[in-house]
Amino acid sequence: MENVLRPVAVLGGSLAVTLIAGWAADLLLRRADARHPETPLWGLLRHCRLPFQVVLCTSLLRGAYRWAGILPDHAFAVGRTLTLILIASVAWLAVRIATAAVDSVYARYAAVTEDEARVRRVRTQVTLIHRVVSAVVIVVTVASMLLTFPQMRAVGTSMLASAGVLGIVAGIAAQSSLGNLFAGLQIAFGDTVRIGDTVVVDKEWGKVEEITLTFLTVRTWDERRITMPVSYFTSKPYENWSRGGAEMTGTIFLHLDHSAPVPLLRDRFEQLLSEVPEWDGRAWALVVADTTPHTILIRATATAKDADDVWTLRCTIREHLISWLATHHPSALPRITPPEATPRTGT
Repeated sequence: MENVLRPVAVLGGSLAVTLIAGWAADLLLRRADARHPETPLWGLLRHCRLPFQVVLCTSLLRGAYRWAGILPDHAFAVGRTLTLILIASVAWLAVRIATAAVDSVYARYAAVTEDEARVRRVRTQVTLIHRVVSAVVIVVTVASMLLTFPQMRAVGTSMLASAGVLGIVAGIAAQSSLGNLFAGLQIAFGDTVRIGDTVVVDKEWGKVEEITLTFLTVRTWDERRITMPVSYFTSKPYENWSRGGAEMTGTIFLHLDHSAPVPLLRDRFEQLLSEVPEWDGRAWALVVADTTPHTILIRATATAKDADDVWTLRCTIREHLISWLATHHPSALPRITPPEATPRTGT
């Protein structure tokens, strides 16, 4: 009878202690979160409840499974399994705690910083640092789990004996991957491109949506995703419209007849700008930029706070100016004679 009650008592007691400890920790974190609304750390740490309970329960069972007589015929397998679970759950808990700390620091920095460019820079660095820490924890965890097997220790000794040759081979084979890895670190701390930046790569316009240690994702205006190796942004030229500030100047070109009333068009352009909310009021201009035998080229410029507003501003101004010319000055629109209407000369 004792052989049955003791394992059941240990299992039930471990589960009870785990549930009570998890509930108590969650209660304390909720109270701390209510007392300190200036930081989200305590609320984020509540996501660690499940890995904390797994660590606690596994630790209790790992320390008492022999005394409790849980599967005595397979005690070695039970101990090895509990050890592996404990190592994995400790790594899980460490990653969750690191994530909570990183997210809390970023949230507090974003709340007190008005410079959007700096916020995007910190966000990029924090994201990459978090990925590096997670990768290191996973590698250490897997290595620790493998070292619990005596056979793997022997394999490790033989691998160390040939580490020089393997290092050279791995370095040659992984040259591209290592290049992307160092490029990712260079982007994170060199501040060349950040999450949320508006960029033009390979004649595609979009916003940087994700940056990892090996690749970068750009979301285009039509919601496509372009995935590129991060080494592209350290080895080739590209346009970063958010660098040094998000403000931009938009350009509108109009091909008009030589008789177009440019001064009236300039007045109408200024009036339209005051009615378009995307114009930020910094600057504007309208000039005759070029002339051809058939038309003149009107170049109108106006400023906006970011790339999205510049696009909307250009489209709106272009539409209204053409509509205004067609209604009030139709003769200003270019008159191109179709080829079939050209009189033929006699032969």
